[in-house]
Amino acid sequence: MPQAPGPQSTGIASGISPPELSYLATIDVDVDAPITIGTTVDGLRKVVPIRGGKVSGAGFNGEVLDAGADFQQYPSETVSYLAADYVLKTDDGHHILVENRALRTGSSSDLNKLMNGEQIDPERIYFRCVPRLSADQSGPYAWLSDVLFIGSGVRSPTGVRIDIFQVH
Repeated sequence: MPQAPGPQSTGIASGISPPELSYLATIDVDVDAPITIGTTVDGLRKVVPIRGGKVSGAGFNGEVLDAGADFQQYPSETVSYLAADYVLKTDDGHHILVENRALRTGSSSDLNKLMNGEQIDPERIYFRCVPRLSADQSGPYAWLSDVLFIGSGVRSPTGVRIDIFQVH
């Protein structure tokens, strides 16, 4: 009969240690009212303009520039795929491009309330993302292109908060 892996086992056939996470930063993104494209062959589509915000954390601090948008796809009443592209400007004057891909799911009732500007308990919404960060390869943030990041998001009536973690 098969047994569960022992306490020293990774449970992975390759023997490679499972990934670990370390906190990088929190991004607070301010958004404008969504532009509704309508129901396309891919479902309901919206574009949400990004109007600013701030970033703070262990990795760097700065602002979210008024340059970008979140392109949203709603294939069903309980699922949304998000593709947000925008630019950060660090306190030391460098630019970081954020290309964030996310999945947000919840009950149709909770997602409707969220889209109508109501505050929903974040624990009721599954909001996970994979932000790709890139910067000038001759600058101090070039290393951002060499690692993988994941994050958790919370949507509020006026914006989005994303906690970003580096995968080790």
